[in-house]
Amino acid sequence: MYAIVDIAGKQYKAEKDKFLYAPLMEGKEGAKVDFDKVLLVDNDGKVKVGAPTVKGAKVSAKILEHVKDDKVIVFKKKRRKGYKVRNGHRQQFSKILIEDIKG
Repeated sequence: MYAIVDIAGKQYKAEKDKFLYAPLMEGKEGAKVDFDKVLLVDNDGKVKVGAPTVKGAKVSAKILEHVKDDKVIVFKKKRRKGYKVRNGHRQQFSKILIEDIKG
């Protein structure tokens, strides 16, 4: 059984007892979160597609930790002008464990 869930504007495939790296969520490590925007539920071949969401479907998860992604380098340059700027950042994610899918 799996579900397609909308988390912070991005779609993720959620399966029970699997990990997801979702955009940073409010909440401490160990907190429970529920996602109501379930777009599709597949229960052993029986597929329910929402318009836009599946009514009564819910995905329960637990926040395991907050982590950072690898560094992304942003380099800007204009040729023959002596202009060079080098920046970078690390995107923050929440590692979550899918505990239950109802739908």
